Amino acid sequence: MDLGIFSVSLAVKDIKASRRFYETLGFKAEHGDEDKKWLIMVNGEAKIGLFEGMFEDNILTFHPSDTRAVEKVLRDAGYHIDKEAQGDDGPCHTVLKDPDGNVVMFDQF
Repeated sequence: MDLGIFSVSLAVKDIKASRRFYETLGFKAEHGDEDKKWLIMVNGEAKIGLFEGMFEDNILTFHPSDTRAVEKVLRDAGYHIDKEAQGDDGPCHTVLKDPDGNVVMFDQF
């Protein structure tokens, strides 16, 4: 199963401080708006999202071409889906927790 691009979405306390830290490591802002408290930072193949005040936990994020198919595989395997994909086509996302409670999101553009 191709899960697409992987990134980590970080729940940060101070987006300006987090941006400075990750820029020190060579990351550059690719998308987002610091004034709206979110940025997507890139360093080569590595991507991280910085989100201030948008959610409580860090999120492992995958961008498959078909989130609904991934959701079906997980549901058929007996996993509880916390947020199901909406609609039959187009952009959507599915959210669940892994066995250790880590939040995992499958986000289709």
